Amino acid sequence: MVFERIIQGVKPMDEVMVIGIAGGTGSGKTTITKKLMQRFGGDVSVIYHDNYYKAHHDMSYEERAKLKYDHPDSFDTDLLIQAVRDLKAGRSVLCPVYDYTIHDRSDKVIEVKPARVIIVEGILIFQSRELCRQMDIKLFVDTDADVRILRRILRDVKERGRSLESVVTQYLTTVKPMHEMYVEPSKRSADIIIPEGGHNQVAMEMVMERVKAHIDRFK
Repeated sequence: MVFERIIQGVKPMDEVMVIGIAGGTGSGKTTITKKLMQRFGGDVSVIYHDNYYKAHHDMSYEERAKLKYDHPDSFDTDLLIQAVRDLKAGRSVLCPVYDYTIHDRSDKVIEVKPARVIIVEGILIFQSRELCRQMDIKLFVDTDADVRILRRILRDVKERGRSLESVVTQYLTTVKPMHEMYVEPSKRSADIIIPEGGHNQVAMEMVMERVKAHIDRFK
């Protein structure tokens, strides 16, 4: 079978589709990712830019909390690029795991296996030209700022153990300025801009059909 050649590392370039999903914090990127995973199962693997935040083990929690995590330099994007290349070549990768509760990379890793479709998700993935060159489709999720901040507050307080005050302070001092400086301009690199993310049924149907056509091509 065609995909067996991918697993063995012998792969024409068009046998793996790489989809980049970018957009501001709380925009709905993960909703799209989850819907694609639910629809296509094992034909999709996901790698998150967030897991490639640089480690800061030498800093205190208070120092790490003040870092600008929405700045391109906060990420080890070169390591992510190499991971995407490995996945495209049919090789599994060990992905670092970022721990939001301590603002630092943990000592854990997760295995990401090659698949016919690789999703790369993150707020700043379109900032790197080389990473963009690895992608076949680039989606930017465009959602109003007031909706995004509300979603971020709910997520960070419920899932990441943050206080309401810390979330609002971080948003106003670093997240919002970095979004305007880096995230928003990066949507010019997108092939498709999706308002409201996974709740946009027309856009989701178009993306689903494109992915299905690619997967069916190599069955």
